[in-house]
Amino acid sequence: MAISDIPEYAHLTEADVEALGAELDAIRADIEAARGERDARYIRNTIRFQRGLELAGRAMIMGSRKRSLWWAGAASLGVAKIVENMELGHNVMHGQWDWMNDPEVHSTTWEWDNTDPSAHWKHTHNYIHHKYTNVLGMDADVGYGLLRVTRDQRWQPFYLGNIAYNTLLAVFFQWGVAAQHLELGKKRRTPEQKEQFRRDLADVGTKVGKQVGKDYVVFPGLAAALAAALPGGDSASAAKAFGKAASADALANLIRNLWTNAVIFCGHFPDGAEKFTKQDVDSETQAEWYLRQMLGSANFRCGPVLGFMSGNLSYQIEHHIFPDLPSNRLAEISVRVRALCEKYDLPYTTGSFPLQYLKSWRTIAKLSLPDKYLKATADDAPETASERRFKQDLPTGVRLESSLDPMTGRRRGLRSAIGALRGRKGRLGRSSQVIDAAAA
Repeated sequence: MAISDIPEYAHLTEADVEALGAELDAIRADIEAARGERDARYIRNTIRFQRGLELAGRAMIMGSRKRSLWWAGAASLGVAKIVENMELGHNVMHGQWDWMNDPEVHSTTWEWDNTDPSAHWKHTHNYIHHKYTNVLGMDADVGYGLLRVTRDQRWQPFYLGNIAYNTLLAVFFQWGVAAQHLELGKKRRTPEQKEQFRRDLADVGTKVGKQVGKDYVVFPGLAAALAAALPGGDSASAAKAFGKAASADALANLIRNLWTNAVIFCGHFPDGAEKFTKQDVDSETQAEWYLRQMLGSANFRCGPVLGFMSGNLSYQIEHHIFPDLPSNRLAEISVRVRALCEKYDLPYTTGSFPLQYLKSWRTIAKLSLPDKYLKATADDAPETASERRFKQDLPTGVRLESSLDPMTGRRRGLRSAIGALRGRKGRLGRSSQVIDAAAA
């Protein structure tokens, strides 16, 4: 099932893991020392771009008398919301720009364009998710309490709706994020727990009220007032303008929700994003935490535009290793992290954006079914693996560790072990075909 011994699964000795951690610490130190005006200019230009795009979108919506202008306005507003959530809100609240000591882009002051209060999100995401990444029973992002995404989750008839649930989650993603911190299914037995829930619920209600008011009352109301004030304007034209502005905001939120869901799922649920047991973090060192982030995350290939639109979460591996380093630095960091994966013979999980997203949906679809209908084992499936996948060839009690190739002197680690395992499966499959043909 889930990985219970991370260094063993990675085929690394304790010394290997600590050496890897030291090299990652060096990368962090280099980036921290290099932060400066270029980075500050990047985030300020991003803020200006996002606000200008939002203003242009709302202006087109308010002045739209042609359907094409309405669509252009809604699309511009949707992109502006994506940039605000992904490259600004998410990254600012991670503290990536706190070093600037600028209140406008500080993690303690930023409130994003989302129904989830920033204080709630910083607890569920910055602390819980990033500290306990993919640890079963601790990281609520493993399925969001709704989806079955690993065979470690016992199958129940409820999971037959996996595909429908994720479709709804994608459409209403900001609402799912807002509900996550509330832990609606959790039993609260003490007065203190019940009081805390009431406070959290009130915070969400306040934030939802502000978001709904802004998107569906204030801006549509301004559009209606403008339409009524124009020559020939009347109550009918005002009502029509109100409806067009409100529907454009709804479309913009839908665009943002679908895109955010896709980017996040590409980083957490494609093949190779591993899951872990609780005991992994009991006495975890910083180096072991680094290693878990590397094994539990996935990237997708991108150019500068796709990288920007994803909030640079196309570099999810690097973001999980260094969540508080500026997002515009992740591309250069990825070159060095990939080199370390090569050096320590670790997989660097990446693929095209469509492929990674399709793999996530494939996992969600197939795990809606009971295990008896699934191929592979609970220790050696694309979405679920453990160190036991390799032990069939080892004597009982023997620990998996890295070794050096006597011919090349190169380390033979997890990537080589996975390749060898797939090679054995391929040979077994071909042998079976030969036997079947002979029997026929």
